[in-house]
Amino acid sequence: MPLVLESNLPGLELIRRGKVRDVYSIDADRLLIVATDRISAFDVILGSGIPDKGRVLTQISLFWFNFLSDIPNHLISANVDEYPAELHQYRDQLEGRSMLVRRAKMIDIECVARGYLSGSGWKEYVANSTICGIPLPAGLKESDRLPGPIFTPATKAQSGHDENISFEEAAKSIGVKLTSELRDLTLKIYGKAAAYAETRGIILADTKFEFGFVNNQLVLGDEVLTPDSSRFWPRASYKPGGAQPSYDKQFVRDYLESITWNKQPPGPVLPNEVVEQTGNKYKEAYRVLTGKSL
Repeated sequence: MPLVLESNLPGLELIRRGKVRDVYSIDADRLLIVATDRISAFDVILGSGIPDKGRVLTQISLFWFNFLSDIPNHLISANVDEYPAELHQYRDQLEGRSMLVRRAKMIDIECVARGYLSGSGWKEYVANSTICGIPLPAGLKESDRLPGPIFTPATKAQSGHDENISFEEAAKSIGVKLTSELRDLTLKIYGKAAAYAETRGIILADTKFEFGFVNNQLVLGDEVLTPDSSRFWPRASYKPGGAQPSYDKQFVRDYLESITWNKQPPGPVLPNEVVEQTGNKYKEAYRVLTGKSL
């Protein structure tokens, strides 16, 4: 399959190009989301793409939308044959990497569930023995399993890193009732997905969801439980006390840390072997999670 770094769909209104996804307006009620092969690290889009990355992210999201079919979501179809007729001419760009979705009024809070101590949560724990203001037991090591999954909301950053906030701060922004509903739904989805991942030999360390409203109904949107939005660790090699091998862009981050780059745009071009290793890791995540090859 050809590398797709940027979709080009003349005649459609492009709403935005994100780090990975291009979003187009179809009409007042529907959007088209195209997952490209762009890759970012340290919040900078890099000069190389990862072949099939957009397809992997889309197919993993579709798998989870189906698995979580009891949770309302924004998906209409991922079958190009079912898209509006004017989109059929772009099949080569859309097949396997796009979703026709209902337009939702998105909530400006990232809903993060954590079952293990990693990433920004680990950094905060080292400093304060808390995550998002939630006190945790003393003496935990990096990557330790938490006593129970916790909800740690974050603000959505248009540029730069999302910022972790407390439940109370989220409630000030969107109300206690909605924040409580989001917490309960986030932890419910995390629990169900983590239990399934365990059966596949994978630890779901943490993940983030985005929710919105369609006709006053709360729905799950955006991507779901992909290697870009979640930490998936192989259970066989799990050993608390440090960072864990992960089904994501670990090879990319390791390479970028090894070169002299100030982590400002433009992003560097990646060596072929880093591109290949990263692409294989994304495909492996799909295969291990779903039991199918892409």
